[in-house]
Amino acid sequence: MSRIKGQGPLADERASAAPAPGQVGGRAVMLIPHRTPDIGETMLPPDYQRILAAVRQAAGPVMTRQVGEMIGVDVTVRSKLEPLRGRLVRLVDRGWLRKLPDGRFTTRL
Repeated sequence: MSRIKGQGPLADERASAAPAPGQVGGRAVMLIPHRTPDIGETMLPPDYQRILAAVRQAAGPVMTRQVGEMIGVDVTVRSKLEPLRGRLVRLVDRGWLRKLPDGRFTTRL
């Protein structure tokens, strides 16, 4: 049995650690992995990486609207902010961010 160049045990590990698509309501969705020491930000979809980078660049805790402004979301339209808020909360639930009692988001220490 021969392996294709660039594949091997390490490639197998990366593939198994990658976020796997799931099904919600019959639609394929990308699952966001829980934060662990062996999973880096690069395992997150690009939109989530941009959100993390925006929160990290902020001078302190930020509201959803501020994150939206930083990543180019039209913050004057509420229907554009709610999906962003959902992504921020998903990052909180998976351990990538913290949500303060006042509703602002910050990086984990």
